[in-house]
Amino acid sequence: MKSEEIAKLAGVSRSTVSRVVNNYKNVPKETRDKVMQVIEQYNYVPNTMARALAGKGTNTIGLFIVSVSDKKSHNRIYQNNYFAPFVDAVIDLANQSGYYVLVHTIYEKKDFLKITEAFSQKRIDGGIIIGTEKNTETINRLINADYPLVIIDYDFNEILNFNTQKKNVVVINSSDYEGTADALNYLISLGHKKIGFISGRTSTFSGKQRLKAYKDTIKKNNILINDDFILKGDFIKEKTRNSVQRLIDSKNLPTAILSSNDDMALVAMDVFESSGIKIPDDISIAGFDDVPFASQVHPALTTVRLPVYLMAEKAIEFLSIMIKKDTTVFTQFIVSTELVIRESCRELISD
Repeated sequence: MKSEEIAKLAGVSRSTVSRVVNNYKNVPKETRDKVMQVIEQYNYVPNTMARALAGKGTNTIGLFIVSVSDKKSHNRIYQNNYFAPFVDAVIDLANQSGYYVLVHTIYEKKDFLKITEAFSQKRIDGGIIIGTEKNTETINRLINADYPLVIIDYDFNEILNFNTQKKNVVVINSSDYEGTADALNYLISLGHKKIGFISGRTSTFSGKQRLKAYKDTIKKNNILINDDFILKGDFIKEKTRNSVQRLIDSKNLPTAILSSNDDMALVAMDVFESSGIKIPDDISIAGFDDVPFASQVHPALTTVRLPVYLMAEKAIEFLSIMIKKDTTVFTQFIVSTELVIRESCRELISD
């Protein structure tokens, strides 16, 4: 059914139907109710493409999930305990706010064209990018085009360097540095001095911040950094498995390990236990993110809680403001992390 037919049945003009559909305020309540009654009766759905061409928006948000490093896993987005809850949260919150969500996965550099295409073809009104890895050129181009954009896990200073006009863009980060320091100070308070670290990709902002916090906190506590205890995991499960196995083969183990995320911590727990190394009796392990599975394993994983739902909530909130063009938004929003103490770490008893 077309809008002309709705107008005829409601006894109003086509432009009045358009004003009702687009929620204009200058429509009398009696007229609005009459049009809405016909719309509901005949299940009328406005043509999204026509709305977009008319400059009225699509009520659709693009969610772009970047994972260009883990090339071996074809399902790496949905097997990732961080990405999957974020996708669920964005879809849930966007639907509550009246938006559809178009989800794109970016597995190769050429896939970044999907973001530009989605905007230029007017399929989305705004976009959320998560998993960025120093894609400065791409981000710069999108910002200069003045698309409403929220970026999760990105260095805001890099944007400050080139976005001199303060166009619409919001960066949402967690307190990665502080959260890492909290976890390390907890391990140190338990008597640990030989503390290892499983690093994420330092091409990501969070990976870089967490590694920096590890090195800084170890030094501040007058503990020597042992490079053999810094394992390269890159947020990739298979790479983490190999790195942990090499550490075990070296016969030189730390008494505790902090992982840059829970997925790698869970892999490390599995490798240690398969080698007969008990947690936390033989080695303590802590993670970062507090994914749902962290509390379900045995022993339950001590970790740093990342408020994924809050990050998604703020992303939708900021994006909605930019889409409605209420005001230009150019800012960084940082969500606080929280140390969650469970069973995977133990106190060292000195002789």
